[in-house]
Amino acid sequence: MRIRDRRAEDVPEINLVPLIDVILVLIIFFVITTTFDARSVLKLELPRAAGQPNDAQSNSLSLLINADGRYFVDDREALRTDVESLKRTIVEVVGDDRERTVLLRADARTPWQAVVTAYEALGQLGFTRIANATAPEAPAPAAQ
Repeated sequence: MRIRDRRAEDVPEINLVPLIDVILVLIIFFVITTTFDARSVLKLELPRAAGQPNDAQSNSLSLLINADGRYFVDDREALRTDVESLKRTIVEVVGDDRERTVLLRADARTPWQAVVTAYEALGQLGFTRIANATAPEAPAPAAQ
């Protein structure tokens, strides 16, 4: 009579279901706790100017240019820094409404070419109401 060894028939296996469950829980946790607000990341130092503040319209289009010359139209970033890419991003956000006021916010350290590119893209699209955002001038130190 032959005695069979049952251990030879057992094939070890790795159960991946608990591992996948843990990974999905981690992904959900990171997605929920991550904020996607692009404006909180951008730190702009606006140029200083004297003048009266203007009441900004609630439906104005915000065009931000950071110190590196990257463009942000409302909450969308333009993929490249050329005119055509900026025009595509503006059209995606605005659509056909060319009567909106555009509030241009450029960092004080922004290269001038980036600002000129923004004006060129807005002009080619037909925007005529463009406002520049500035910070108020710092008060002069009192002479003693």
